[in-house]
Amino acid sequence: MMEDLAMHIIEILMNSIAAGASKILLKIKNSIKEDIIEISVEDNGKGMNEETAKKAASPFSTSRKTRKIGMGLAFLKGLCDSCNGIFEISSEEGIGTKVKASIQKSHIDTPELGDIGEICMSSIQANEDLDFTLEYNNDKESFIFSSNEIKKELDGVSLIEPEILLWIKDYINQGIKQAEEDNV
Repeated sequence: MMEDLAMHIIEILMNSIAAGASKILLKIKNSIKEDIIEISVEDNGKGMNEETAKKAASPFSTSRKTRKIGMGLAFLKGLCDSCNGIFEISSEEGIGTKVKASIQKSHIDTPELGDIGEICMSSIQANEDLDFTLEYNNDKESFIFSSNEIKKELDGVSLIEPEILLWIKDYINQGIKQAEEDNV
């Protein structure tokens, strides 16, 4: 298994980028009332046919040429199965893919959320032209980050400048932290 949920999420985000996505929407719902952590990643990458999508969470199925197994989705599905959750993947060739995972928040094996700012920063660094949106919600508050909104504010300054990337990471982590503090 992976150290935290952020490590599971980055695997999906990198799959989306490798699939040629120009737009990614990451949604995280962290609800004490519903006792759930729900993650969804939607992209407009090349997508998969129905048969490939059904096999995507198998550890013995991958589109990579460098190795014959792919563990990212398999690990996430395993986490969902072991933490009273649900794992779903839907995809359409030429349209994109949506991965949705939920786990019981209070389950003893549920890992910490991890560094969401880091994985968002890494995704933007992997493709500066990516239209990346994060929607984080809990029972009372929400936080939204949009790379396109930041691009407009920066007026031509590259998002992959080291200072900008670090600011993005900190901004996202502070936004999530503030939403959690206001949720108490």
